[in-house]
Amino acid sequence: MRPALPSATEVNFDGLPGPTHNYGGLASGNLASERNRNLVANPRQAALQGLAKMKVLADRGFAQAVLPPHERPDVRALRALGFAGDDEAVLAAAARRAPQLLAACSSAAAMWAANAATVSPSADTADGRVHFTPANLVSHFHRSLEAATTTRVLRSIFADTRRFVVHDPLPAAWQLGDEGAANHTRFSSATKAPGVELFVYGRTAFDVDVSAPRRFPARQTREACEAVARAHALAPERTLFVQQHPDAIDAGVFHNDVIAVGSGTVLFCHERAYVEQDALFAALTKRIGAAFTPIVVPEREVSLERAVSTYLFNSQLLVRGDGDLLLVAPAECSDDTTVRALLDRLTSGGSPIREVLTFDLKQSMQNGGGPACLRLRVVLTPEECAATGARVWLDDALHAELTAWVERHYRDRLEPADLADPALLTENRRALDELSRLLDLGNVYPFQA
Repeated sequence: MRPALPSATEVNFDGLPGPTHNYGGLASGNLASERNRNLVANPRQAALQGLAKMKVLADRGFAQAVLPPHERPDVRALRALGFAGDDEAVLAAAARRAPQLLAACSSAAAMWAANAATVSPSADTADGRVHFTPANLVSHFHRSLEAATTTRVLRSIFADTRRFVVHDPLPAAWQLGDEGAANHTRFSSATKAPGVELFVYGRTAFDVDVSAPRRFPARQTREACEAVARAHALAPERTLFVQQHPDAIDAGVFHNDVIAVGSGTVLFCHERAYVEQDALFAALTKRIGAAFTPIVVPEREVSLERAVSTYLFNSQLLVRGDGDLLLVAPAECSDDTTVRALLDRLTSGGSPIREVLTFDLKQSMQNGGGPACLRLRVVLTPEECAATGARVWLDDALHAELTAWVERHYRDRLEPADLADPALLTENRRALDELSRLLDLGNVYPFQA
């Protein structure tokens, strides 16, 4: 059942971890992913942990929706890489000759919906429609496979072209590397007012003189940010571009949402999040007004390394009914005494963050994804909410059905060798075929064509 939104409201569309959730260690610069390579995974627990977070937030009155997993293993991709025969033969050959390619084509990374797309609300765009640009995710092969299915899913949910525009992803080129909303934050002083959209990049493709990280690759380009802003027809005076600090990327901050989170008029970040950070704050103050409130955590209180290990900033910042802010953080933040002390200081002092709610998301966290990674924020008016298609709005009934669906179809143990099991592919397709009907998505998966 669609929620009855009183006004323009930020809706959290959470990605549901898929049946092939595993620890492939595929993401360069994602320290958790690399550290936990080849661990035994629990796909069922991963999905249930994600659903538990969604349910708690929905019960507290936050608008909550769900995005489905993708078909994996991606046998079409394996065939494009030269493996031939029926599905079983393709999986067996890939496992024998190129196990890393099989792992890449089996990745369930689409669960991290913050990378699904960049979204601009109708209040910000010249044509008064909500604009989506699915991310091309070209920095890593396993993630670049997501763009086509993400586009189909978004076009199924947001099919009303009078109110929504789902663009094609940017061209799949290194110079236009786009990682979606994980590098994008929108600020607004009122629900219906035009916002200020902040795009964060790690490198510029055509200016070699701009500083760059030395240890890990920067995934997002300024050129991609500018292309998305143009496609969304955003007003230049309400659009900002800022570079992520190279030192942060080298410390394992592969996306901006690992070192900063913003909502309304508040930006919660580390002091080493951005290049020329003071200039950014001045620009945000000029555009947003005196209400802009930066909450900056100094290095002496929480180091970059500790911020990455706990995913302190990979949290959701939600506006409660009383106007104060709720920080939705991973359980690792309460387990770390230093970070817990910081959060106690913020909630007991004059900070706009008045409450912290932590969740056990260990299955996702071990792969490098916290609460903010799992959700795509979409600001919708009541009319736009009513115009959406598909049954993706989380209520008690859908939560119960999704929980039962997970328990029917997901394994509770998945080892790297299991990716070659043809039964896993059959199980995944059977589950997704059922899910697409449950969510009224239509035929969004290649095997359904």
